[in-house]
Amino acid sequence: MGAESETVCVTGASGFIGSWLIMRLLEKGYTVRATVRDPDNIKKVKHLLELPKASTHMTLWKADLSVEGSYDEAIQGCTGVFHVATPMDFESKDPENEVIKPTINGVLDIMKACAKSKTVKKIVFTSSAGTVDVEEHRKPVYDESCWSDMDFVQRVKMTGWMYFVSKTLAEQAAWKFAEENNLDFISIIPTLVVGPFIMQSMPPSLLTALSLITGNEAHYGIIKQGHFVHLDDLCMSHIFLYENPKAEGRYICSSDDANIHELAKLLRERYPEYNVPAKFKDIDENFASVAFSSKKLTDMGFEFKFSLEDMFVGAVETCREKGLIPRSHEKQAVEDKKQAVEECKENEAAPAS
Repeated sequence: MGAESETVCVTGASGFIGSWLIMRLLEKGYTVRATVRDPDNIKKVKHLLELPKASTHMTLWKADLSVEGSYDEAIQGCTGVFHVATPMDFESKDPENEVIKPTINGVLDIMKACAKSKTVKKIVFTSSAGTVDVEEHRKPVYDESCWSDMDFVQRVKMTGWMYFVSKTLAEQAAWKFAEENNLDFISIIPTLVVGPFIMQSMPPSLLTALSLITGNEAHYGIIKQGHFVHLDDLCMSHIFLYENPKAEGRYICSSDDANIHELAKLLRERYPEYNVPAKFKDIDENFASVAFSSKKLTDMGFEFKFSLEDMFVGAVETCREKGLIPRSHEKQAVEDKKQAVEECKENEAAPAS
């Protein structure tokens, strides 16, 4: 496949992974059709329009996972599709209809559009580690043959459970459709994606990854036995596997395993101003280690370029630059106190009703 003459479609283009993937595809000379829910929402697409080569090699297309047939036009004429888009609303009050069904129906709609197009030669699906390792008794090592236990997930309903269910059922539905329709389909299974980014809002995966800094204890269970990959490594693995004619099946993409204690130590040393805790309620100091194996991917010749520290420094610095996290807990406390004083003054100055 020659990048200079290829047109590819990227779904979920404005998101954390999609926008970085598009940046790398444009650098390699691909022409990109970027699908977003609302191309006219400049706030949501500005970072895409500002990418180098975007004005000559990228077009925005309106498409929505919940609208049947909305991807047909964008995919028609493309030689490849990177399906990155997925609903990630952990707070949903109606997960069945807002997260699970749109994810499954959305991937099938995209697969149908690829089959109808007659031009798409390969589909790369961004899956999730949540399709692999969510079960009651965890294994010491996970590989591509493993699938999460949906009965366990539905029973326990842990943080993010609807995401695990939606991604697992969507990937299984996609594999079934690909086999029945003879489509060249591969899935990439990233663990927790961390790193610098170009979107303007806080990426959902960083709500979890940076929970030790923000104090969001609901996410500690996810990073108790953490597995991580740098955003750039993940995006380059997408392109690597798309361009490799021998690629087939599922591929775990994970470069580092670290438990919550190891991660807390790294963050305390690198960012002492955040007062990252050293001990965690209900989490033992010692527990069995769990690993994700990327052997299948690295045996193909792919090389990871970034360390665990690279990922977290990149994420923290980008969040600081964009004002998504405070510079330190002390500064945030001062700002909160200042705001409280101002509100108090306003209340005192307000006439009695």
